[in-house]
Amino acid sequence: MRNILRLALTDYFYEWQMSSCFILALAAVLAPMMILFALKFGIIGSMMEQLVEDPRNREIRPVGSGHYGPEWFSAVRAKSEVAFVIPRTRSLAATMQLKSDTAPRIIPTELIPTAEGEPLFRKNITIPVGLHQIVLSESAARKLKVGIGGQIDGSLNRHHNGQSERVHVKLTVVGITRLAAFARDGAFVPLDLVIATEDFLDGRAVQPLGWQGDPPLEGERSFPGFRLYASSIDYVAALRDGLVASGIEARTRAADIDIVQTMEQRLSAVFWFVAVIGLTGFSFSLGANLWANVDRKKRELSVLRLVGFRTADIVWFPVLQALLTGILGWLLASLIYLGVETSINRMLITQIEDDNPVCRLLPLHFEIALAFTIGAAVLAAALGGYRAARIQPSDGLREI
Repeated sequence: MRNILRLALTDYFYEWQMSSCFILALAAVLAPMMILFALKFGIIGSMMEQLVEDPRNREIRPVGSGHYGPEWFSAVRAKSEVAFVIPRTRSLAATMQLKSDTAPRIIPTELIPTAEGEPLFRKNITIPVGLHQIVLSESAARKLKVGIGGQIDGSLNRHHNGQSERVHVKLTVVGITRLAAFARDGAFVPLDLVIATEDFLDGRAVQPLGWQGDPPLEGERSFPGFRLYASSIDYVAALRDGLVASGIEARTRAADIDIVQTMEQRLSAVFWFVAVIGLTGFSFSLGANLWANVDRKKRELSVLRLVGFRTADIVWFPVLQALLTGILGWLLASLIYLGVETSINRMLITQIEDDNPVCRLLPLHFEIALAFTIGAAVLAAALGGYRAARIQPSDGLREI
């Protein structure tokens, strides 16, 4: 085997002109396919990544008001397709005026109920608990000029029994969301604080905060709305259809998701169609050349058989040369791709957002390309190997 490897390599580099043509032919087929896939992966992959990572694309918003009790929330929360669900009170009753010592004005702020597993939070944001912790949106934090650990005053005003009443609650900022999570003036607070706000505005008392009023509600509480997020964008349409079937109208970004997914599927089909045609054409071309190369060296190969090399040893001769062509062709195609990738991303740098280039490949993609290339080369070498296996020791002697 050592001798066959040495002879195959020596012959391969001795006829460097023909070997170079094989390598260039492979690179001419492989490099455009790598660039095409890189563009597909860069553009569509970034869009899919944004769809997956942006939790707002997994949100399912109810249209109008309903009556959702504890049993309904328990049933929805038990579904594997649901990542997060929490009750929501009336929009008009979920507003609080916030004031800080570092800002001159009072900010009317929307209260958003939150809990453990909040999809709009980054991993380093603390989940607020109790009745005195709050997570501000970036817009609200900027206007209030407060940071994490800052103290703010929350106040509510109502007209009850013919009198105007205002109450205050001290709040501690435990986190600030990014602008993409919530663009308006908002505050993420525990559900208990949102319920307390609604009860106070409805004229009821809130004993834990010392707010006076009518007796609190008795029995199970129902909510007019909810915040619901699917565990994956693939489940958004199914969850929406399930809600619609139960009589709950809902809005989603399913249309945007469908557009990107359809585009990804069609571009994948086009890429694989082109890839199969290119690799098949190159395989047949390389196989035909190896067949002709074996015929051209029929005398030399027959002499090898004559001096004791077995048929299996001779078959390795074209196979090793095909493997070397595949590796060197892949290497050249990769170098060409890297140069083109840099040029494309540099030209479109103004259109690149969030450091996601429009043309990119992962190391895994290079490994897959190498595997496909070697596979195609081995299949092509089968033709040359078959021809080499049929050479008899006497074939070369007849030509002398």
